[in-house]
Amino acid sequence: MFPIVLLSVFAVVLLFLGFLKSRSVLLPATLLFLVAALVANFLDWNKTYLYFNSMLRTDNLSMVFTAIVLLSSFLVVALSGSFEDDEAAQPAEYYAIILFSLVGAIMMIGYENLVMLFVGVEILSVAMYILTGSDKRNLRSNEAALKYFLMGAFATGIMLFGMALLYGASGSFTLAGIASYASHAQQGLSLIFYVGLLMLLVGLLFKVSAAPFHFWTPDVYDGAPTIFTAYMSTVVKTAGFAALLHLLAASFTYVYSFWGIILAVVTAVTLIAGNVTAVYQNSFKRMMAYSSISHAGYLLIGLAALSAQSRQAIVFYSLAYSIATISAFGVLLLVTRQRGMQTLSSNPLSNESFDAFNGLAKQNPLLGLAMATSMLSLAGIPLTAGFWGKFYMFSTAVERGQIWLLVVAVLMSAVGIYYYFRVIIAMYFRDGATEPIRISPVFRYVLVAAIILTIGLGVAPGLLQGLF
Repeated sequence: MFPIVLLSVFAVVLLFLGFLKSRSVLLPATLLFLVAALVANFLDWNKTYLYFNSMLRTDNLSMVFTAIVLLSSFLVVALSGSFEDDEAAQPAEYYAIILFSLVGAIMMIGYENLVMLFVGVEILSVAMYILTGSDKRNLRSNEAALKYFLMGAFATGIMLFGMALLYGASGSFTLAGIASYASHAQQGLSLIFYVGLLMLLVGLLFKVSAAPFHFWTPDVYDGAPTIFTAYMSTVVKTAGFAALLHLLAASFTYVYSFWGIILAVVTAVTLIAGNVTAVYQNSFKRMMAYSSISHAGYLLIGLAALSAQSRQAIVFYSLAYSIATISAFGVLLLVTRQRGMQTLSSNPLSNESFDAFNGLAKQNPLLGLAMATSMLSLAGIPLTAGFWGKFYMFSTAVERGQIWLLVVAVLMSAVGIYYYFRVIIAMYFRDGATEPIRISPVFRYVLVAAIILTIGLGVAPGLLQGLF
């Protein structure tokens, strides 16, 4: 509750700070506001509270997910220093929209009522539509925003209709009321209950880029400014999976036999579609888009095999994935910006290919190490956080007895190694530009922190155990 109030107030303050002639105060102010929200998030640790007539809940699990989205936002905002020098950018508005979107993400994490879930999804989604099209001079950005808005509007309509059907069947919007109906139906559950659940799942699966609802993802990620692509691929995905986990665990465990097999099939399709399509990409940014789809598949394993271990697995995987992804996009930002391939205010050429990273490790060892660590973690190589994330996910599948799904996931992990190692090979074994890339102190701190967190969680994965 405290982060929601603080972020709402801070966002309004940022809008007023935008009237100042100097932009230099905006970035440190935003980082300070995010730190304040992160500290306030843990004030209710080991306590459970209900707010707004029991529509919003705070407990240890919701606070951990909130901490992940706030940490991800902090890292992304720290990488956005170029806004200060870009006359076409509007950093005050961008930062304010990010803070407002975090309010929606936190609502999605802690909701106890489907109405609160819908409000959270809409706040987050509208903010993402705006940020996607924020580069108004770039046709790719305009196209991406339009596609995202139109497809997102349809998905939201389907989700809302599903909520209405669930209310019609159970007579309640609350998760507890729906769970009570599902567990005490004497004559069997009505057809509209199952249809409503399916439509609600379709809407949420669209938000996390699960196949076959993933077709918007490559174009939107590719067209949006890179800094906002990093934000979408981490914060939105974490909030979406937190919402799915809470929904299924709190209300629909009694009908697992219905939705469990459906999610398992969606998981397998997502893993195959994401990994196989990523192999054929020549653009690093589009590869990361399909990588995001594949990681949605790995996260879905924890839901399809819902068990007592799913919460721990999804939390750990979300954190490991977010850190690695932000680090990778941070390196991409530096490479494309300083080699003249992309700026926020220009019409960039489609030149974010793997060749852009040729010889990068020789010119800038830190950038090479940061990118290599990220790629290794996303591939699930041992001694990185990504390895343990996949291990925990695969363990949930084994516990539920879904061996066929585990086989698909392992095979697709092997496919993923190929396209992640393409970047590492380009950086360390190919010759490229000899001019070193300048790294600002803030960029350096963020990349070093990402490396330490990725390797630290890979060496000591038990650091997060027992928190919730």
